Formats: sequence, C-alpha cells, structure tokens
Amino acid sequence: MSDPITVPKAELHCHIEGAAPPSLVKRLADKHGMDVSKVLDGNGKYVWSDFTTFLKAYDTASAVFKTPADYALLTETYFRMLAAEGAIYGEIFISPDHAQATGLSYRSYVEGLAAGIERAKNDTAIEGRMIAVGVRHFGSAAVERVVKEVIANPDPLVTGFGLAGDERSGHPANFSKAFRMASEAGLGTTAHAGEFGGPDSITAALEFLRVKRIGHGVRAIEDKELVKRLVDEEIVLEVCPGSNVSLGVYTHLRFHPVNMLRRQGVKVTLNSDDPPFFGTTLGKEYASVAETFGWTFDDQMDITRTAIEAAFCDELTRKRLLVRLDSAVQKPVEG
Repeated sequence: MSDPITVPKAELHCHIEGAAPPSLVKRLADKHGMDVSKVLDGNGKYVWSDFTTFLKAYDTASAVFKTPADYALLTETYFRMLAAEGAIYGEIFISPDHAQATGLSYRSYVEGLAAGIERAKNDTAIEGRMIAVGVRHFGSAAVERVVKEVIANPDPLVTGFGLAGDERSGHPANFSKAFRMASEAGLGTTAHAGEFGGPDSITAALEFLRVKRIGHGVRAIEDKELVKRLVDEEIVLEVCPGSNVSLGVYTHLRFHPVNMLRRQGVKVTLNSDDPPFFGTTLGKEYASVAETFGWTFDDQMDITRTAIEAAFCDELTRKRLLVRLDSAVQKPVEG
C-alpha cells in the first residue's frame, strides 16, 4: 500500500541534461566509445568542486547524449523517477545549444525528449512540459536564435522559454527582444536571477524581460522593497535549496531564506535543479525543507499548488492536475 500521506509534488526548475543519472551517462559513454572517467568517480557520483568545474562536468556528461533515442531514454528515466517520488507534474529546461553541440537539430532533439516524456506518462500518468533556454553568456544573438527556432518548430510540449547560463554575464536588457518574441508567441517565460547575482539581477529580469517566474530568486531576501514587489506582483520563485547549498550560495539549509520568503507572502516552489550533481531529488527537497522548517503536510500541498498554478501548461491540464492534488487530502494512518 502506498504511503497514505505522500504529498503530490510538482517541479518547475530542472535542467534535463543535469538530471542524467551517472549510471545512464556511463552506459551511453560506453555505447558511444567516450571517456567520462574525469567526471565520474568509482562510486558512480559526479566529480566537481566549484561552479566552474560543475559546468565542465555538466558539459562532459551532456555530450554522451547524441541521438533522439538517447534523449528519449533520458526523459523517460527522469520522469519515471519523479513519478516514483509522488510527482504529478514536471517541467524541464531543454538546451538547444547543447543539442547543437552534439550535431542534433532542434526538431530531432525535441522529438526525442517528447517521446520519452510520453512513454513515462503512459505508464505513470505524470504530465511533463519543456522550457527551451537560451544561454546568456553566449550573447543576445544566440538567445534570439533559440527563440526563433522554438517559434518556427512548435511542439505541444514546448510551452516555455527561459534564460540560463552565467548570471554575471550579459545584462537582461540585452535579451528583452528575445523575451518579447517568446511572449508574443504565447510561451511562458522565466529567467534565472538572484542566485549568484544579487537582488538587482532580479529587478532587472522583472523590468526588462517581463517574466512572471524567476529561477532561484532567493537573494531577493536582501532587499525589503523587492520582496514587497514580488508579493504585490505575484511573482513565483523556482527555489532550489539543495542546489544553493551545494554551490555555496548558503552554507547550510537552515540559513536558506526559502522559509522567510514564504512567511513574507512570496510565492515559492521547490525544485531540484541538477539533482544527481547536487545529491538531491525532488522528494528530498520537499522532505529536507519540511523537516528543517517544520512545514506541515498542508504547507507542502500549498507548495505544489503554487507550482501547478504557475505551470506553463494549458488550462485543461492545470484543472486536471489540481483535481489530482485535491484528491490527496491527508488521511489518518491506519494501525
């Protein structure tokens, strides 16, 4: 019998290449005759020590995915793992630049990813969507090229556009054209800010990109006026506590501002970012945050509700997901 008090979960912030289990990376590396020994240790864990070496390990691991079938295997594996932890919905960031680097067209990349999401859905009923991201340190022309490709090759599962990469590179003003194009095409928009960049990076993303969601955004806590603005404008933060602690943004989960932001009325969600790199999963994020800050079953349900309400999906899917969430009311444990 399943646990009667499992909280249905939803994820809005996960980079699909960064969600690749080391065992899958090793398997595909062997298949393609590639050496990944520098980024995988003997225990099957990723090896990195700081943000720069993390990015290098990420790129090395990503390079083993070469065909649409490889990508289908990746999304099917990840969405099955999510469903096994009680997730009913997941959005993944997809990186057309990574696909291009391995010689795959955008269309083939998306077809592979979509096939895996559909296979997982058929077996587990989990819903999935994709957010195509531009990489800010590649410059504005590269980010605009990504959004043009997304618009020219519509796919029902690609419902959002985002900005990732090094926050310290390129002012959001440089990307306002790309985001305007995405919004006019009906895509949901989100941007990474307030992780390594301070509160000003969040303000700039809101001003120039007109996003309703911010990836990370936790450093808003350093600016009272900004926190008030997030509350007033109902901006949703895609918070990734485990990732922030792993990368040294905060030294310990108990010092992480997710609880303070929520208590001040900011809409927050919980996410795993690049789960195996940071030794986490979506289930662990819910469990560790709940344990650290004393969040109840209802608090966690509220987190999932916020995520579903902010999801880049059609209204019919959103209604269906909310019905599934509401049916998971806490039942007394039978002895």
